[in-house]
Amino acid sequence: MCLGVPGKVIAVADETRRLVRVDIGGVVREVSLACVLEAEQRCADLVGDWVIVHVGFALSRIDEAEARRTLELLGALEADAPSG
Repeated sequence: MCLGVPGKVIAVADETRRLVRVDIGGVVREVSLACVLEAEQRCADLVGDWVIVHVGFALSRIDEAEARRTLELLGALEADAPSG
């Protein structure tokens, strides 16, 4: 099973390589926007937007409400998981 997690695009890391910095639950990672940018778009156009991230790639854009709901559900799953 693959899991994509919501993250907020906070800064451009490398426009040429289509890399941005994304905040994923307080952890900042470099993520590629190659899969979600339209031909005429720049990375800077997505700063402030939410994306679903999987293995270093943004797979889709989502709105903030959906991102927050998903983060809440992931938090509930984590809280219910057995420790050990």
